[in-house]
Amino acid sequence: MVSYKDLGLVNSRELFQKAIAGKYAIPAFNFNNMEQMQAIIQACVETKSPVILQVSSGARKYANQTLLRYMAQGACEYSKELGCAIPIVLHLDHGDTFELCKSCIEYGFSSVMIDGSAHPYDENVELTRKVVDYAHQYDVTVEGELGVLAGIEDEVSHETHSYTRPEEVEDFVKKTGVDSLAISIGTSHGAYKFKPEQCTRDAEGRLVPPPLRFDILKEIEKRIPGFPIVLHGSSSVPQQYVDEINKYGGKLEAAVGIPEEQLREAAKSAVCKINIDSDGRLAMTAAVRKVFVEKPAEFDPRKYLGPARDELKKLYMHKVTDVLGSANKA
Repeated sequence: MVSYKDLGLVNSRELFQKAIAGKYAIPAFNFNNMEQMQAIIQACVETKSPVILQVSSGARKYANQTLLRYMAQGACEYSKELGCAIPIVLHLDHGDTFELCKSCIEYGFSSVMIDGSAHPYDENVELTRKVVDYAHQYDVTVEGELGVLAGIEDEVSHETHSYTRPEEVEDFVKKTGVDSLAISIGTSHGAYKFKPEQCTRDAEGRLVPPPLRFDILKEIEKRIPGFPIVLHGSSSVPQQYVDEINKYGGKLEAAVGIPEEQLREAAKSAVCKINIDSDGRLAMTAAVRKVFVEKPAEFDPRKYLGPARDELKKLYMHKVTDVLGSANKA
């Protein structure tokens, strides 16, 4: 058993309360390699933002659970070395079993998500309560989920979405004891969040997705006032990265994300954690493809992963400062 506190990490409880009061959201950036972690920590130190290092089940298998533990500890030390010991959470994204959540807690995670949203309501409650009972013994915070997000990201895949039902949230929170709740109000996993026929087009011909259901969010806030809310599937799919990937040999057609102004609006509510993964993948891929095309003789990984890391850092600094509002909140 490894305590996250010995690694220099924190759980999310105090961070979320500060975020709700300050009307901003904590960035939850997914990572599974060194360059991603470096970009996240550099960006958040320079903007003085707290951060949630987020690891999916697939990322944990890819990177190795032991290496991830030391990477998280290294992230804490790295932030000090860069001049600002920002609060860092290590969080399991979309854990789907009690066993996976338990294992992550034992390997030093300070926060876990148990996603029972695909189960019938009573089973979701039972599974979530079981994880909460175990996690709280070690002061690890737990995120639950009500409602289903469509799309594909890592090992999470759903054909259709179902909005969170506000009438269920109070009962769910009371029965499970969760510390935060992921809801479905129109966000979606992956880079292809909406089909073209679901969108309209703006004056420049770009696809515009349907707006988020802020009415559902407001009703949820009424029923559980001050309770931490989480948005998954919140990448904006920046068009410049899509264009660059396609320019340098990629094939991303009709990729569309959540408008950043809607995320900024959500961050002013009880939404205190916003997950961003696909945007980072796009930024890295665009940078790598550019090097491969412009310098086809290059074979040193540092020469293409370095620019990818730099582009990722730039993206994350923008998200923290202009979208989430968490700059200078560390």
